[in-house]
Amino acid sequence: MEWVNYHHLLYFWLVAREGSLARASAELHLAQSTVSKQLHQFEEGLGHVLFIKSGRRLVLTDSGQVAFRYAEEIFGLGREMLDTLRSRAVGKPLRVTVGIADAVPKLVAERVLGPILALPQPVRLICREDTPDRLLASLALHELDVILTDAPANPNVKVKAFNHLLGESEIGFFGHPNLVSRFQPGFPASLEGAPMLLPTEDTVLRRAIEQWLASVGVRPNIVGEFEDNALLKVFGTRGAGVFPASLAIAEEVEAQYAVKFIGKVPGVCERLYAVTIERRLQHPIVVAICETARSDVFGAKERSTHPSSSSRSSGQT
Repeated sequence: MEWVNYHHLLYFWLVAREGSLARASAELHLAQSTVSKQLHQFEEGLGHVLFIKSGRRLVLTDSGQVAFRYAEEIFGLGREMLDTLRSRAVGKPLRVTVGIADAVPKLVAERVLGPILALPQPVRLICREDTPDRLLASLALHELDVILTDAPANPNVKVKAFNHLLGESEIGFFGHPNLVSRFQPGFPASLEGAPMLLPTEDTVLRRAIEQWLASVGVRPNIVGEFEDNALLKVFGTRGAGVFPASLAIAEEVEAQYAVKFIGKVPGVCERLYAVTIERRLQHPIVVAICETARSDVFGAKERSTHPSSSSRSSGQT
């Protein structure tokens, strides 16, 4: 088995970063001739020329740019490892940066992430919200530890990422009490012409709901479309229309937005994925996030005992 000489890789990385042998040698506290010799050995071992001269500077070749990207990732992970271990050793907060896709309900994100702040190990949680594709780009640059999203990573985005399904929840419709009295009887036929608030058309949930509405032959009046799930629910609080929400957080939705359950949407589920650049989860806080989601948020016990997904929805089609 062939192994990379990591001393040579370090010398190469510093020369590439500094753009000259002189500056890299000064940082390494080595003679320029020593660093130059090690670089030649590294190039010979790889079978590629990594630098060409441009005036007084050394410029990376195409092969050198490829090697530099890998070196950046390797030494970046090394720094991350030291930071993590040192933080544990002195009791400093363990930092975790989570990207949250804008389609993920805020209450679901809080249910998943909230418990990690109560762990024995001090944690510093950093949340960033954006579109899935932009979050994937940040993940590739190691600016995020994990992404929470409602759909697997887009295969058209050239990022090597792994999807970890955390769970799924049935969907129900909710509304202001005044709307519940109108639309709960005879559900789902009662939704014909009903004012409805939905996520935007580019979301997985929107497409699934529209397919279900078509299958039951119901045409509601879509009065609002929202990228921000929380804003959608605020409009629902004001009675602007009925809206869908995960039954895994039904009690929280009813309490926070002063709405009531109307009916369940059979066959339509909302899923949550953790997306990482590692196949096997290693960051201890990311592992804790995934375990919490699977056991406490989307666990079988949680779904089967919730009144919105059992007694109150029985008999509805």
